[in-house]
Amino acid sequence: MTKKIVIASHNPVKINATLNGFRRMFPDTDFETAPVSLPSGVSEQPSTENETILGAQNRVKNAMGTISDADFWVGIEGGVETTEFGLTAFAWIIIRSVEIIGKARTGTFLLPPKVSELITAGKELGEADDIVFGRSNSKQEEGAIGLLTNNVINRQSLYEHAVILALPPFKNPDFYNL
Repeated sequence: MTKKIVIASHNPVKINATLNGFRRMFPDTDFETAPVSLPSGVSEQPSTENETILGAQNRVKNAMGTISDADFWVGIEGGVETTEFGLTAFAWIIIRSVEIIGKARTGTFLLPPKVSELITAGKELGEADDIVFGRSNSKQEEGAIGLLTNNVINRQSLYEHAVILALPPFKNPDFYNL
């Protein structure tokens, strides 16, 4: 039986990260994806941890309201936050079924000063990356982390890891529903 995953994005990075994460956690299950563009209800470039997780939650809520006949709904929201070390980047992943919710955050990394300056001036991270690195649409490809690591880790692998980290409540529901 094929399970349906509604992903609140048309970004191929988010779609592939979600599908790969589910396939790795549930290798004996077939999945189909239903991408849908939905608003996050937060800034185009979330600038705090709380705003970023709220964006992922809103995407899931909107996805559930838009396509109700699914097994899972996924919201992925990338954000930045100023810390004592500089501007950092990360993403939150929210996965829902009718009964269960899973949440996880990607790893965090420091952004270079030139990228940070552009974000502080009002640019979105992907746009700032494209300007600094001379790219086009990098957020639908390797993302900031891929550009900074020469794709040792790219945006898709960063997100895929967090998708896997959000899935234990679905893999082991008895441990989470006490």
